[in-house]
Amino acid sequence: MTQPSSSIGRPRTPAPGVAAPELRIARLRSHARRLSLSALVLIGVAGATAYFYDNLPEPYENWMLLTAAGALVLLLVVVPYLVWLSHTWTITTRRVIERSGLFGTSQREISHVRGYAIQMRRGILQRLWGAGTLSLSNGVEPPLRMKNVPNAVLVHETLVDQVEVNQILAHRDSQTFGSGSIDT
Repeated sequence: MTQPSSSIGRPRTPAPGVAAPELRIARLRSHARRLSLSALVLIGVAGATAYFYDNLPEPYENWMLLTAAGALVLLLVVVPYLVWLSHTWTITTRRVIERSGLFGTSQREISHVRGYAIQMRRGILQRLWGAGTLSLSNGVEPPLRMKNVPNAVLVHETLVDQVEVNQILAHRDSQTFGSGSIDT
C-alpha cells in the first residue's frame, strides 16, 4: 500500500495500526463584530471625557468625570472583550474542544471518530459577515453550539472532512487488527 505524498494539503495517512498524531487545524472565537458596540462606547467615552474635562464648574468634578469614564470603559469595553477572548473552539484532527471561562475554565469535547450531525444556521447579518452558528450533536450529549463562527461554510466543510477521515481510519484499523480478520 502506498501512501500519498504531498507537500501541501492534508497530512499523510498513517500506516494501519499506527496512532495518528493529533494536529491542530484551527482555533476559533466568535465573530469580532460582537465587539462593535464596545468600540463605539470607547470612542464616545473618550470624546465626551475630552470635551468635558476642565469645562465643569468645580475642579473636583474632573475626578468624578474620570471615575465615571473609567467605570464605563471597564464595564462596557474591557469586560465584554475579556469574555469574548476567553471563549474558544479548537478543531484538531481527532476532536473539537470548546473552552470558556475567565477564572474557572470549563471544557467540552466531541470526538470525530464517534461521528456527529452538523447543523448550520445563518441569519441575514451572519450571511453578510460570512459567519454562522454550527450545532454538533452526537445524540448522547447536549449539542455543542459554535455561535457566530467566522467562515462558517469553511468550518462546516472542515468538520465534515474530519469526521469522514476519522471514521475511515477507525474502520480500516478495526478491519486490519480486529478480532475477525480472515486469512485465506
